[in-house]
Amino acid sequence: MVSPVETAIRSVVTKGVGAVAEFNRKRMKAPEGSNPYLTGIHTPMTEELTLTDLQVTGQIPADLDGRYIRIGPNPVTAPNTAAYHWFTGDGMVHGVRLKGGKALWYRNRWIRSSAVSAALGETPAPGPRSMFDTVNTNVLGHAGSTWALVEAGGFPVRIDEDLNTVAHDPFGGTLHGSFSAHPHLDPDTGEMHAICYSGPDTTTIRHVVVDRAGKVRREEPIAVQDGPSIHDCMITKSYVIILDLPVTFSMKRLLAGFNFPYQWNPAHKSRVGLLPREGKGADVIWCDVEPCYVFHPCNGFETDDGKVTLDVCVHDRMFDEGAQGPDSRTVPFERWTIDPATRSVERRIVDADSQEFPRPNETRMGKPYRYAYAMALPDGFDAASPNQSRLFKHDLETGVRKVHQFGAGRVPGEFVFTPRPNAMTEDDGWLMGYVVNAEADTTDFVILDAKHFEGDPVAVVHLPHRVPPGFHGNWVAAN
Repeated sequence: MVSPVETAIRSVVTKGVGAVAEFNRKRMKAPEGSNPYLTGIHTPMTEELTLTDLQVTGQIPADLDGRYIRIGPNPVTAPNTAAYHWFTGDGMVHGVRLKGGKALWYRNRWIRSSAVSAALGETPAPGPRSMFDTVNTNVLGHAGSTWALVEAGGFPVRIDEDLNTVAHDPFGGTLHGSFSAHPHLDPDTGEMHAICYSGPDTTTIRHVVVDRAGKVRREEPIAVQDGPSIHDCMITKSYVIILDLPVTFSMKRLLAGFNFPYQWNPAHKSRVGLLPREGKGADVIWCDVEPCYVFHPCNGFETDDGKVTLDVCVHDRMFDEGAQGPDSRTVPFERWTIDPATRSVERRIVDADSQEFPRPNETRMGKPYRYAYAMALPDGFDAASPNQSRLFKHDLETGVRKVHQFGAGRVPGEFVFTPRPNAMTEDDGWLMGYVVNAEADTTDFVILDAKHFEGDPVAVVHLPHRVPPGFHGNWVAAN
């Protein structure tokens, strides 16, 4: 629960809280050793590039016409290393344009927040701002535009075909509050569903629906406590699944000067909510679950017996001791069976090895599916470790896990599935993503055949520099 003291502080002296936080931030001492999210493979890029003469190994499929784009944190100026948290860096988008079996270009561009524009000596980007305007977590195509996204209080940012910032844009003025880093597209309706939270509002989250035209048609408030950090959600045919887990807003961390004021809170009740898609906030069916944290579900669907299946990468804890980034010890891939009748959640481990960034064939989003793809992690979450050179493919019908090994010192990020035109099976398509060569300080954009997952890549686009590990991206087809 939020204490009366915190409530009073937040509502009466918000500016004073910011001043205290900034004062303490300047006095913070960096922990021993360098910040792992500012060094090694995470060292920020210092310039924007446009590369057109790209070396390619293999053959890029001619059916791929569009852009693979991914975003992540990349501070434009040197930050306070003591206060810096991976989730707060200035956003940078990286993209590769494919057409006619060729790689036409690679580009990287900072998202123009006010601070980035000032650092680059530019006029601020147009459009309204919300609580903050650093956008760094996801990038996707919807309603004919490309959107960079963040959670907790920032508006979406519209970018152009060449990844340049067009405007900060709350969906044409139809969004009245914060948005999410993880909206999910219903493949049948073409609408995006998201669960959204805002840092200062510790008692309300919202179900937001963006229609096919890119306009918000629904913002339904839902009562919560403590200000939970809800990074992602999931949809099924009848429900939006809410993950209200024990990472919550921390006034103590904020006042201490930390840039990311969220912390593991064992006093916060851990629960999963089933919100009927068009229901009111009071209609949520809350189901208790053991304390844990989930950044990313893979998919969810309803079963004939009225239960809901949810597949998730589950962190045993999050933001408990560390203040620079994730600090979990184990991250197994689990299947949760949610029973609205008994308001309970049964957890079953699908794969005990640590992994993250799970993605399905998203034409199956919200429906029964067979294959899940995830990035392997070393034991626990270690941002500096190069020992994470594998991708997993889970066959959820047979229980078989296949492994694609990139080789020692080669660190993949999230890989995205793109179906082949007229695909005949769920895994008929390609997986694509960036792989950092930690020793050579270069990056490969890799395309795999998902049906022949363990085989050699179909094509590799070689980039002569390191693309720092980032967060999320998507394939955005032309037209």
